[in-house]
Amino acid sequence: MQKGGAAVQNDPVSKFTLLAIVTASTIAILWIPVIMPHITHPAMIYHISLHTVSVIIAVFLSVVSILAYRRKSNSLRLLFMSLGFCLLAAIEFLYLFHATANIADVIIPIVDVELSHAILLIMLTLFGIGILKVNKTV
Repeated sequence: MQKGGAAVQNDPVSKFTLLAIVTASTIAILWIPVIMPHITHPAMIYHISLHTVSVIIAVFLSVVSILAYRRKSNSLRLLFMSLGFCLLAAIEFLYLFHATANIADVIIPIVDVELSHAILLIMLTLFGIGILKVNKTV
């Protein structure tokens, strides 16, 4: 139960600690291949920083939602929301690498649509299902 508006926390790691771990890990992984080559380009480093922060937030939300799903494993709503956040992290990584490397847009040839747009559509669909899904109580 909640008392005084404070939520009961059963997580072994606090969300702030988890955010710090995700931030440090993401920056450590992206430092040499993504951030370092563009550190001296002022306009580019701001663009990369924006995408890096987006990746950190998306990965953090993915981890938190997966932990919440594992706590309440019978909730399909949390499963759909977790999958949506995981796709958000994937699309943010795709946008980051698209901004830093000179790679062309990946096109799905059958429908002539960019892969990033297809992932965004699937992500929004998963979020919509997660929000609109009605859990049946027995």
